Amino acid sequence: MQVKQAAKKEYFIPQQAANDSLEYSHHITERVLLIARYIIDHKATVRATAFQFSISKSTVHKDVTERLPNINPMLAKEVKKILQINKEERHIRGGMATKNKYLSKRR
Repeated sequence: MQVKQAAKKEYFIPQQAANDSLEYSHHITERVLLIARYIIDHKATVRATAFQFSISKSTVHKDVTERLPNINPMLAKEVKKILQINKEERHIRGGMATKNKYLSKRR
């Protein structure tokens, strides 16, 4: 009986460029920019963005906080403002969700 070897996963390792910024593969750069545009256009949360792109919240967060500033610092500032607003409002959204939950149980 032969034992199948697990396929090796290829992980992306950023390469240090001559200008000291990180170079990402084309598909990662494209994804980061798409995510940033989506967040800005829809004022979306990390969770909503992750759902829209079918990726994890961790990936969205890493893309916009670590990779985006290396790719496009101006866009990163805009996204950071929106994420900060979402962070400040999350307790309000949570309270509204709880209120709606109990109102729907009453009916």
